Amino acid sequence: MTTLVLFVALIVCLLLRVPIGISLGLSAVAAILQSDVVSLRYLAQSMTTGLDSFPLMAVPFFILAGELMGTGGISRRLLGAANAFVGATTGGMALVTILGCMFFAAISGSGPATVAAIGGIMVPEMLRQGYDKRFVCGLIATAGAIGVIIPPSIPMVIYAVAVNTSISDMFIGGIFPGILIGSLLMGWAYIYSRKRGYRCDDQRVPWAKRFAIFWEAKWALLVPVVILGGIYSGVFTPTEAAAIAVIYGLVVGLFVYRDLKLKDIPQILSRSALTTATILIIIGTATAFGRILTINRVPDTLANGISSFSSSPLIVLLLVMLLLLFVGCIMETLAAIIILAPILLPVVMGVQVDVIHFGIMMVTNLAIGFITPPLGVNLFVTCGIADISLDEMAKAILPWIGVMLLAQALIVIFPQITMVLVHLLNAN
Repeated sequence: MTTLVLFVALIVCLLLRVPIGISLGLSAVAAILQSDVVSLRYLAQSMTTGLDSFPLMAVPFFILAGELMGTGGISRRLLGAANAFVGATTGGMALVTILGCMFFAAISGSGPATVAAIGGIMVPEMLRQGYDKRFVCGLIATAGAIGVIIPPSIPMVIYAVAVNTSISDMFIGGIFPGILIGSLLMGWAYIYSRKRGYRCDDQRVPWAKRFAIFWEAKWALLVPVVILGGIYSGVFTPTEAAAIAVIYGLVVGLFVYRDLKLKDIPQILSRSALTTATILIIIGTATAFGRILTINRVPDTLANGISSFSSSPLIVLLLVMLLLLFVGCIMETLAAIIILAPILLPVVMGVQVDVIHFGIMMVTNLAIGFITPPLGVNLFVTCGIADISLDEMAKAILPWIGVMLLAQALIVIFPQITMVLVHLLNAN
């Protein structure tokens, strides 16, 4: 009965468009009042202990670093470097957009932030060059989802905290899957652009000019090298790397590129604080929600149900991935990870799936939720940038979802895509 009350309350809140963090908290309160197993103090205690984690300090720092670098001209120079090399090919602007999202993903760790930073520059330019509006919007919304796959990634930090595994290994595991997804998106963009005749009129950039553009963008291109190189070499932890990224973004934006002004900093801090507060509320209430599920033995029931359905690893993974696809459509990514990761991990480990591999599968699967109605946040950000209705956006995104599903299938079937770098670097 308590579980029924918990989920009914959550569904009602979501249908009433109550924010996900508040919905999780209210449903937890309803379940506590119905069961009398624990007091309301348990909610406050769960929220507090759920946030009492040193690795979680990386989240606000990565958010702030992304804001600083987006405002400080780094995203513009990343796009300039990408345009110098692929901009004059068939579908060049589309390829530049995807490459820009891949580079910015190695800075921001956020899907919506990647859409906003790259889409704000590229969407008007692509429309000016005659690209179809639906194609452009589907492209930027989907490419932005790479923001949570290529490290550093905020969902990967949350997963590592939720299941008590290595953030560094999660970051390493996300490199090749992120590159795979970016490559498949570029492949589809090229095929579509070739069919529609999208080709930049500009001549190819001479190599001397390419080098000059590349050299100007060197401080932007060094960001992932500094962050990820420092983590993997053991110079600093992922949490410390996030703080260093903030300092790097501030110094480069203010004193190197000088696109960042002192008057911009209060607004940047305000936006970062608002985003951080929203995420932390979701983490706290999702932790309480998940613990109430555990008290009512829902994880055991779900795990036994999936395990009893089939003993085949592929079938079990397929069922888990279908569940995550459904959840990604109706629940915020961080909340889904906190609630479901501890529940589903024993199930997949029972069929010999590595904890890091499952984490990458979970993050890439839930990343599809960024581009699926009704909760796809990348869709809403793109609608705001391109002035397109959500109905049109839902149609535009369909072929891109197909590409993402293909990438997800490859990551599930071939664990080497995720684990080869993890094994290689850990062996050394």
